[in-house]
Amino acid sequence: MNKFVRLSATLVLAIAAATPALAAPETYVVDGSHTFPRFSYSHLGYSTQLSRFNKTSGKIVFDKAAKTGAVDIVIDTTSVDTGFPAFNGHIQGEDFLDTTKYPTATFKSTKVVFEGEKPVAIEGNLTLKGVTKPVTLAVTSFQNMPHPMMKKDAIGANATVTVKRTDFNAGKFAPYVGDDVKIDIAVEAIKE
Repeated sequence: MNKFVRLSATLVLAIAAATPALAAPETYVVDGSHTFPRFSYSHLGYSTQLSRFNKTSGKIVFDKAAKTGAVDIVIDTTSVDTGFPAFNGHIQGEDFLDTTKYPTATFKSTKVVFEGEKPVAIEGNLTLKGVTKPVTLAVTSFQNMPHPMMKKDAIGANATVTVKRTDFNAGKFAPYVGDDVKIDIAVEAIKE
């Protein structure tokens, strides 16, 4: 019996050594100095206004071999930057972001869609001003490679989606000030 146990253990070790290592999901931490959600909308039909949020955090899980992933992003809505301090306060008011009650917006993925080796869409739930709605971000670019300066693996992407602000109880002045808001996010994340 002792020989059988040793032979079995030897066989298991030999099979494990011969089997190539399977890739595992890798977690990346959002780099807040290179991640900026931007939003744009029509201002009375005169121009397209563009603003951004200056503080974003979160994690991204990426499994290249399995072609799966997960995205969990938190946007500090009090960091809205319109380029004009008085207007920042206006956008943070009750009629729009209501940052006193809702100081963050979140996006949590439910599915990442791949074409070949790269994600092309991220389905998930956007929560803004206490309202959660399903959205699909279109991934317009994606890169996964070692960061040349940090000497760690990194990922970067750009993604976009258009939402209606009335869906999130932020529709003051619609339709004069556009109801459609285009959200673009540039994200970079470094492997943990």
